[in-house]
Amino acid sequence: MSSERSTLPPVRLPSEAELARDALASPLLARAVRLARWAGPDTRVGAGGELVDEQLPAAAELLGFGPDSEEHEDGPAYAGEAWRVAVDTGLVEIVDGESAESAEGADEEDAEGTVSQGEELALITAGSPEDVLDIWLGALDTVLADASVPDLGDLVDAIQEGGELDLDALGWDPEAEADFLEGVLGNLYLLSVSEGGAGDEPVPLPALAASMIMPDDMGEPTDDVLEQVSDAMMRLDDQFRILEPVGLVEFKPVDEELMAEAGEEPAPPVDDEDITRYGMVRLTPLGLYGIRARMLEAGLDAPAVGDLAEKGADVLLDATAEFPQPAAQAETELWLTRREPLAAARELLSAARGSDEAAPLRRLRCQQALSLVGSDAEPALREVLDDAELGGLARVWLAEQGASDVPPPDEAMVYWLTVDTIAAQLAVEGNSDELQGLVEGLSQQNAGFFEAAWRVEHPATAEVLEAMGRLHPDKKVAKEARKAAFKARSRQG
Repeated sequence: MSSERSTLPPVRLPSEAELARDALASPLLARAVRLARWAGPDTRVGAGGELVDEQLPAAAELLGFGPDSEEHEDGPAYAGEAWRVAVDTGLVEIVDGESAESAEGADEEDAEGTVSQGEELALITAGSPEDVLDIWLGALDTVLADASVPDLGDLVDAIQEGGELDLDALGWDPEAEADFLEGVLGNLYLLSVSEGGAGDEPVPLPALAASMIMPDDMGEPTDDVLEQVSDAMMRLDDQFRILEPVGLVEFKPVDEELMAEAGEEPAPPVDDEDITRYGMVRLTPLGLYGIRARMLEAGLDAPAVGDLAEKGADVLLDATAEFPQPAAQAETELWLTRREPLAAARELLSAARGSDEAAPLRRLRCQQALSLVGSDAEPALREVLDDAELGGLARVWLAEQGASDVPPPDEAMVYWLTVDTIAAQLAVEGNSDELQGLVEGLSQQNAGFFEAAWRVEHPATAEVLEAMGRLHPDKKVAKEARKAAFKARSRQG
């Protein structure tokens, strides 16, 4: 699984207990558990551990796909899928299939074994939420592997006369197909956790397919690219139908009438009003958990809100510096609940010090964290009123709290705090409209701002002034900012 970012935005997940309940309620795992409890010495399996054909009708009926069921015809397939999950996750154990398979003179296709209930089955009711989730992750692995396999009819057509599978004739590259699906799920995860992304909203299938096919810098797509997107969209329609029963996604399939109208695979829509007819998908909370687990296993940095609750304030401020603001606040709130307010405030202030490049953003996150602390933190803020790096921040906090007897800052502290604040905003937003508005306001309110600002003893002074020169729409003011930046660089050597 891949991502363009080495560190993804943090995901907000329910508790493991809630996720485990979702896992047990997923149709596929629930069916696998029922089959595992039904299995016994009389249950016969083939050489690969699959239920023999004679057992499938009984298994299907047990799962509610008997003769009176609307899905009766698909019952054996559902039972076979659930049985495969039961075997792969250890809910059932093959007892003597290996000996039967290797028995002298036995035909491999005719070899049979029997099963017993596996050790993992007891964990479904007696294990911890983590145990249940581990079993579910095993089920997810099985289903993802199934989703990467072509349609059974295509497989049959690709079988050569000699009984071997001709992958070239099928046009199927197993590794590429698995990578494609992993990439799609990675994109869906990123859309779900990114600020301004899909969040809890479903994603249109054409948009998800296009994210895998179309380059970011492509303008008007060519007919060939649109055809590739359409093909990918239909592949995903098949795959998400397979993935939904394990609880990974909520999925609205492509409207079959669209294909009936066109007589072939539908082209991606151009009308936003009918976008939902082309399929919609979203990761469930359990799905977010599952994809994150796979990312972590692949060595990616995929944080979750709450990961930092037991870490020090230095780790908290550094890590949340890269988080979207809502996630940073949620993480900080959890961190604060584990600590006494005054001690937490002192730890945050201590961690906010520094003259390194990341320090301004660290102080911004500190200021945001302190806004979540009540008046009990006041002594800690008063202790740093004379601190060159924290004195301005402390005065802002005390003023917001309505504290009395707050000494006014001197001019040097005001300018230092201004530079520090803009440096932090540059790190968070880059050349944003909001920052441009801040720059314009500063120069309007203080005609001598640039003459004083270049003298500020702050490591980011020159960088901030250069940014102000880029951002200010007035050419004369922008020139003043650039001249001030040159002076600041000359003074810093």
